[in-house]
Amino acid sequence: MATDDQEQPIERRARPHARPSRTELYAQGKALRSTCPRQSHAAWKPPADRPAPIELLGKANEGRIPRLLPLRHGRMLQSPFVFFRGAALHMATDLAHTPTTGIYVQACGDCHLSNFGGFATPERRLIFDINDLDETLPAPWEWDLKRLATSFVLAARDNGFGQREARKAALTLVRSYRDRMIEFSRMRVLDVLYASIDVDWILKQMKNRRTRKGMAQRVAKARTRSVAEFDFPQMVSSEGGKIRIKDNPPLIYHIPDQDPNEVMAHVRKAFGAYLKTVPKNVRHILDQFDLVDIAVKVVGVGSVGTACAVLLLMAEERDPIFLQVKEARASVLEPFAGASEHANHGERIVVGSRIMQAASDLFLGWTTGREGLHFYVRQLKDMKVKVPIELLGPTDLVQYAALCARALARAHSCTGEAARIAGYIGSGDVFPRAVTDFAIAYADQSERDHQTLKDAALAGRLEVFIEEA
Repeated sequence: MATDDQEQPIERRARPHARPSRTELYAQGKALRSTCPRQSHAAWKPPADRPAPIELLGKANEGRIPRLLPLRHGRMLQSPFVFFRGAALHMATDLAHTPTTGIYVQACGDCHLSNFGGFATPERRLIFDINDLDETLPAPWEWDLKRLATSFVLAARDNGFGQREARKAALTLVRSYRDRMIEFSRMRVLDVLYASIDVDWILKQMKNRRTRKGMAQRVAKARTRSVAEFDFPQMVSSEGGKIRIKDNPPLIYHIPDQDPNEVMAHVRKAFGAYLKTVPKNVRHILDQFDLVDIAVKVVGVGSVGTACAVLLLMAEERDPIFLQVKEARASVLEPFAGASEHANHGERIVVGSRIMQAASDLFLGWTTGREGLHFYVRQLKDMKVKVPIELLGPTDLVQYAALCARALARAHSCTGEAARIAGYIGSGDVFPRAVTDFAIAYADQSERDHQTLKDAALAGRLEVFIEEA
């Protein structure tokens, strides 16, 4: 294996401004090892004043729809891995007590393996990338990597794998992030910007024949699934000649005890504000549609209880579009990494998405609703491909770790810190093994926190709703 000194990025020629060269940035990153040793990232010990898990859960629940909180708790009870997905605030609070290099990037903020997947670009290519950036904010790059590595350990345990397989997945992730960061640090700026992970390329790389066949079927289904032919009949009814979104409580429902006309009046006002945040060409497209209906739509784990909805727009009888509206709350990172520069948290998410993703949704925009709530808007179910984590074997999980690492390294590189991060990590295994050790230790912490949640539910101190299988 080459030494750190042999892995320095290529020097760039004369620069038109005062920004340090790539070699200088690499050296700056390497120098940070003296103030923040790479081995220091291995340790995790809960601070003496660490808030109780139930206390943090209550804080995360503030401002959410009360009737949906039991559903959120029920989902988090399913397993330590699912609990982890809904506990972004817990980990952000803990990461603030861990060593950091001080290098900030546009961070995901809730970086776990289920927040990656396939989706369509505006040109209708299917790519793989980070697909949930509700918590995005400029923050230390290590925080994303540590959260992602921990998620792989928990997912491995959830799938019944042993400690060896769990460690291998996490170690592969960090090693791959290291290698890709070195690669991106040597690339031209625009080449990094244009880099993307094509789903067809991923299928060719898959080693497990059964997994490859299953994913190929999912991809084919996503490419042929049209909104008009599949989603529209399933999600919409036309009783009495009136088209409306079907109720399927508690997951999809119309707002109870409110005048529908009054609700739509507020929605139209907020929709008008949203239209001002999208490019003119997108506005011209949406001007051809009429806003028909809105319904609350419960999604994910971390988002349960926030004000999320689906909008139905129609151009003609068989010409619909569904838009997803998600409440944009303050990022869980803000108390520890600094407040967002954006007045609207929907704008924070939209800008963060455009920085981090190789391609973002064509209809991405933001608005403000009733009572000053912030929202962002994107298209619903647009050729999305979810990776079935629960069906992955040990080899599949390791390969998926390398894939997520590639996507995350590219996203972090777009902030211009690839050379500095590469210089800090180096080419050896000191940093990858340290983060892997942390991930194992923090996965243990998450399991303890999950058990605390279960104990509270059994003692009747936490209201829970368990969905039918």
